[in-house]
Amino acid sequence: FMQTVMFILVIASLVQLVEIILKKVSKSLYNSLGIFLPLITTNCAILGVALISIQEQYDLLTSVVFAFFSAMGFILAILMFAGIRVKLEEADVPKAFKNVPIGFISAAILSLAFMGFSGLVK
Repeated sequence: FMQTVMFILVIASLVQLVEIILKKVSKSLYNSLGIFLPLITTNCAILGVALISIQEQYDLLTSVVFAFFSAMGFILAILMFAGIRVKLEEADVPKAFKNVPIGFISAAILSLAFMGFSGLVK
């Protein structure tokens, strides 16, 4: 289990590091890559699903079902974050919590809500 988490953390960290370096060293290359660098981090979720399927030794049908519902969960989380972000843009948030800090707080609260689902299915 932790192996998958570590793979994802290493990949996400390296992508963020490359993004920071590109922004400072080659602004034109950074601008040309645009949205593709953050999308590499998103691919960590796909890697995680593949690694879990391999570790659990799922057959083809189980792997397809697992991948489908993992994708549905990811879509649900992204839609919830988008909705929260829209509401936060209109909210009266203190200056110290604008943008990234309130985003992290929202992500933490949302992750706590999703942790409530962990005991429902065994």
